[in-house]
Amino acid sequence: MKVCIVGAGAIGGFIGTRIAAAGRCEVSALARGATLAALREHGWRLHQGGRLMQAPVRAEQHAAELGVQELVVIAVKGPALAQVASQIAPLLGPSTWVMPAMNGVPWWFGRGVAALGDAPLQSVDPGGAIDRAIVFERVLGCVVHASTSVPEPGLVEHKMGLGLVIGEPAGGLSARVQTVGELLTHAGFDTTLSADLRKDVWYKLWGNLTTNPVSALTGATTDRLLDDPLVLAFCLAAMREAGIVGQQIGCAIEQSPEDRHVVTRKLGAFKTSMLQDVEAGRALEIDAIVGAVHEIAQRLGLATPNIDALLGLTRLFARVRGLYPEAAH
Repeated sequence: MKVCIVGAGAIGGFIGTRIAAAGRCEVSALARGATLAALREHGWRLHQGGRLMQAPVRAEQHAAELGVQELVVIAVKGPALAQVASQIAPLLGPSTWVMPAMNGVPWWFGRGVAALGDAPLQSVDPGGAIDRAIVFERVLGCVVHASTSVPEPGLVEHKMGLGLVIGEPAGGLSARVQTVGELLTHAGFDTTLSADLRKDVWYKLWGNLTTNPVSALTGATTDRLLDDPLVLAFCLAAMREAGIVGQQIGCAIEQSPEDRHVVTRKLGAFKTSMLQDVEAGRALEIDAIVGAVHEIAQRLGLATPNIDALLGLTRLFARVRGLYPEAAH
């Protein structure tokens, strides 16, 4: 199988290296800048379990140089997705599958949810440009449960977790889900095939909805967020609101916010991906993690005052630092 990783950063490099090292696939990368140069010089590189995993890669800056693929894994940050979607057409043949491995609510999430209507979610796909570039029928859903970082371009450091949940956006299990699931399992991932992937997306989002932006605002690791009673109370309130929203769109969560934080506390003192982005001066994924929840709640006519406050504060924080676009006037 010909596999292309679009965005060879912390998650893309993690997935790409393991698939390439497993030896079944020709795994290329669409990259740029220092990451492109590092991939060309060193190949795929992943530090995991005290050893360096390496594998060869063909890395290019333009999709036309790689040609049609069988599986395209998109692992860019949310703010970059619209531009990427407009550039990957040369990778897409009649039977190419596209698997986004990204944080937050994906652009396809509202498809088939009667309560949300037919319009694309403007927070993650303004004007529906992504949906037109990557048609719904191509998409395989993916939820990543792993923590990785990039200490230098082209080198991924694995911290914890090997979980990938994959499934059809429209629900149910299919032959292509089983095919990709077997490929990922062979590459060493803890792969789960989900018949209701939207619910898995919402569950992960529910866990990240507060810790990501609050850590970005405060600069605190997750243990410190949970140790502050006022901050914790605010996070719990926002999670309860998101739980109510989820119930209305078929994504009920069978866990309390308090129980979810017990799991988070076991992970110890770690920096969320959004805090890492702040420290690196990268654009923040506010829209997919908080903005989409706010928009969905508005469409449903549900009041979410804590989520609204979180969105406003994080958005302003990021705008002041040039990490989020200014409001249109």
